[in-house]
Amino acid sequence: MAVLRSYVSGAWHTPDDGAPLLDAVTGEEVARISSAGIDMAAALDYGRRTGGPALRELTFHQRAALLKVLASHLREHRDELYALSARTGATLGDSKFDVDGGIGVLFAYSSKGRRELPNAKILVDGDVEPLSREGTFLGQHIATPLRGVAVQINAFNFPVWGPLEKFAPAFVAGVPSLVKPASQTAYLTARLVELIVESGILPEGSIQLVAGSAGDLLDHVTPQDLVSFTGSASTAQHLRAHPVVVRNSVRFNAEADSLNCSILGPDAVPGTTEFDLFVKQLVTEMTVKAGQKCTAIRRAFVPAERMDDVAEAVGARLAKTTVGNPTSEGVRMGALASLEQREEVRRSLKSLTAAGTIVFGDPEHVDVVDADAERGAFISPVLVRADDPDRAEPHEVEAFGPVSTLMPYTSTEQVIDLAARGSGSLAGSVVSADTEFVREVVLGAAPWHGRLLVLDADDAKESTGHGSPMPALVHGGPGRAGGGEEMGGIRGVLHHMQRTAVQGSPKTLTAVTGRWVSGAPRTEGEHPFRKSLAELRIGDSVVAGPRTVTQEDVDHFAEFTGDTFYAHTDPEAAAANQFFGGIVAHGYLVVSFAAGLFVSPEPGPVLANYGLENLRFLTPVKPGDSLTVSLTAKQITPRENADYGEVRWDADVTNGDGESVAKYDVLTLVAKEKS
Repeated sequence: MAVLRSYVSGAWHTPDDGAPLLDAVTGEEVARISSAGIDMAAALDYGRRTGGPALRELTFHQRAALLKVLASHLREHRDELYALSARTGATLGDSKFDVDGGIGVLFAYSSKGRRELPNAKILVDGDVEPLSREGTFLGQHIATPLRGVAVQINAFNFPVWGPLEKFAPAFVAGVPSLVKPASQTAYLTARLVELIVESGILPEGSIQLVAGSAGDLLDHVTPQDLVSFTGSASTAQHLRAHPVVVRNSVRFNAEADSLNCSILGPDAVPGTTEFDLFVKQLVTEMTVKAGQKCTAIRRAFVPAERMDDVAEAVGARLAKTTVGNPTSEGVRMGALASLEQREEVRRSLKSLTAAGTIVFGDPEHVDVVDADAERGAFISPVLVRADDPDRAEPHEVEAFGPVSTLMPYTSTEQVIDLAARGSGSLAGSVVSADTEFVREVVLGAAPWHGRLLVLDADDAKESTGHGSPMPALVHGGPGRAGGGEEMGGIRGVLHHMQRTAVQGSPKTLTAVTGRWVSGAPRTEGEHPFRKSLAELRIGDSVVAGPRTVTQEDVDHFAEFTGDTFYAHTDPEAAAANQFFGGIVAHGYLVVSFAAGLFVSPEPGPVLANYGLENLRFLTPVKPGDSLTVSLTAKQITPRENADYGEVRWDADVTNGDGESVAKYDVLTLVAKEKS
């Protein structure tokens, strides 16, 4: 049987032999696995010296664009990945959840990277901070990629999505990854990495794979490296306390086991949409991936008077769940990942049944379709009923399989306290149409949860469900759940970057950030609207005016627009206003006059004005005041796959005394070359 290859230091490494990996359905050997002979220190060094510099040569947009190409490539190989996924015990639906979900993360980060990050190599984080009276000494936070490797230690339950959801934000940030999958399903991750490497899409050194034991990997991490882990809370604690991780203050992110809960609202009685949604969602979370999801519902809280109703409805639905060979027609739930995992679930169930009784399922026996129930890692879905919700076991023991415990509550305050007894969860859900109940539960449970889904008739059709992670949202949780955030949109990218405060003059900050800062030198000459993106430079500016605002202008604007607010039309009322002391010009009249002053009207490189941002009116403009506008190229962002880019202009409108009356950013689309 083939031994899985690792990909380290730019080459494939195949050990002589290894431990057997078994098909979860048939018990047959799929492959062997070992990391023997891998120089872990050299692999990390290769990532830092080869992968890191190659990625940092690219901009955020260029890296994000490569993710889209990679996602499209992997999508062409989904059927092959599905076939391997079936050997892990996954049904086709489970496989799509894993494979398509992972590919979807690549697409999502590609989109967010190009939409929310600049086409630059560093990120300017936040606004300029004034540090002096005259404005010659300022501060600006920037974020730059760490100069290390993102070490990603993954769990067995999502061998595709798990690695890709860690890899995507690291890649966009400009940090190479070293992937260490859990052994049970490593053959699927290994094929995924083979597809990535063989494609040649990514810069060399962007991704490495260690199949087998991590060995002394963590002995070689530096302060610039990161470690992300998915797995048990006990293992997370052990890795977090590794002497080198502690000594070097290595960034450590954990997604650990989690006793997630779902709460049925008092309003959701049998016959309501919400009652049916709760039952359906609970059964789905118990059976998708055979319950092997870190976000699955382990604790189901229902009003005490609904316990019998829910137990009966869930049992009836579980009775229709066919268990067996995941490739066979009609099978709704496949096998656990391994026989060892089945024994672990059975051990956990013995603890849970000390606090309650099994009302559906038999952990020792299950009828299966087209498979041997003993050679394959099959187990029945099991619903436990614990009528005493104060027992410790349901809040401390996680059976990582198709198992959930049903418990009663008698008040909103009690169910909030029960939810918190999980000591930190990745995901929770509230199924109710009672918005007052929902509000109390969400605000009470939020400190203990990374994500909360509120499910009702309004959002059910489009809801992705209790356990579905979304790349744009946090995937992590406090306390027992690990205290980390594996995703969370751009926050996931920033996790791989160092935030640094740079202090200096406006000229210095402009040079460092590539973004013009007020007070830095400006260049006047040819009107900047006559310059293509190739010709335009940060600091190119035009000063236009003055133009005197007349009473006739104010009256006409009021009549023409219909904006007859008293400050523009009623002298007596305007005079009584403490902010104005008389008739003032409309703010949008000031902005309109400014545009008329700085515009270059002939056709040219400027293709469109697509908005204003950060508009503030600072000083009232009265009839007789004269306006001057300074427009300065502040930020230039070429688009990778278009013949134009975006230019952000700093607009400062001043009166005759030199006071700023309005400040804002003008956003334009500008051609890369003159036509």
